Amino acid sequence: MTFNPVFVASHVEKPDWYSALGKYAKPNLRIAMWQLLSTLSLYVVIFALMIFTVKTGYSYLITLALSVLAAAVFVRVFILFHDCTHGSFVHSPHWNRNIGYICGVLTFTAFHDWRRSHAGHHITVGDLDRRGFGDITTMTVEEYLAAPPWQRLCYRLYRSPAIMFTIGPAYYFLLRNRWPSERAHKQDIHSVIYTDVALVVFIALAGWAIGFKTYLMVQLPILLIAATFGVWMFYVQHQFEGVYWARHDQWNPWKAALEGASFYQLPSMLQWLTGNIGYHHVHHARPGIPNYYLQKCCEEVPELQSVLPLTMRGSLKSLRLNLYDEEQGKLVSFRSLKGHPRLPS
Repeated sequence: MTFNPVFVASHVEKPDWYSALGKYAKPNLRIAMWQLLSTLSLYVVIFALMIFTVKTGYSYLITLALSVLAAAVFVRVFILFHDCTHGSFVHSPHWNRNIGYICGVLTFTAFHDWRRSHAGHHITVGDLDRRGFGDITTMTVEEYLAAPPWQRLCYRLYRSPAIMFTIGPAYYFLLRNRWPSERAHKQDIHSVIYTDVALVVFIALAGWAIGFKTYLMVQLPILLIAATFGVWMFYVQHQFEGVYWARHDQWNPWKAALEGASFYQLPSMLQWLTGNIGYHHVHHARPGIPNYYLQKCCEEVPELQSVLPLTMRGSLKSLRLNLYDEEQGKLVSFRSLKGHPRLPS
């Protein structure tokens, strides 16, 4: 499936409420710097404590307990990186890039390469004819029924929680991010090279200072736990009951924003750690709004409050939704096709 930016639905008029979002899409340097310094400082402190527990012979269970906290902060670092890719964290494009590169190295992700693929995600979300750009692969029922057995098996394995939230995250952050994405531009390729080189240098210095074994015992659990949680967050943002999908000739970007992205209701601490990204419908309505204004925007624009929140308990139902049924206009499970005449019994 190829991406053509000409397909963007510019013919669809912006809704009246869109102009009200403009005042929130203005970065605040004081808030941004506090977020950056407090988040990075907290990450460094926990990382150092983990090194201390390993080097002094404490039970590795204590190190792993600390890794959960570090992973949570790792996710927040990624949210700051995410804002920088949208140019929304601070006013200056130069400093959005610089901060983005720093946070990208810390989260094993190349700034420019991820920025381009993520931009593709934003302008294709909910469009059945333009799937495949920074999203969770989703087949329609008809595509699944028409696929050969080996392809159906691969898809079922891919959508299995046992793979998607274990092997998948590890592969993505440790291996997939180490080379440019498909159709990468020169700048994107350079960003991957710079990030990979920076990681090699950092790991070499860490190995020299504390030992490679200690570094791996500290960094690996942080990365794996954070990656798993991050993939879950991205999954549930666009895979839930009632999610909007449409063919391109009927696709509406504003419905895709409000109905194709979830309003994930999280406890206060998780909301802080995830940089308010649970207000994902707000983010898709206006990607230029920094994370620290998403909640305020939602609370002050009535149209954004019309989106029903997705609770943590309700989000678990998303795990059984695997295919999009175009006839019913909703996601369905593999089990719903049991006994279908086009599938082997």
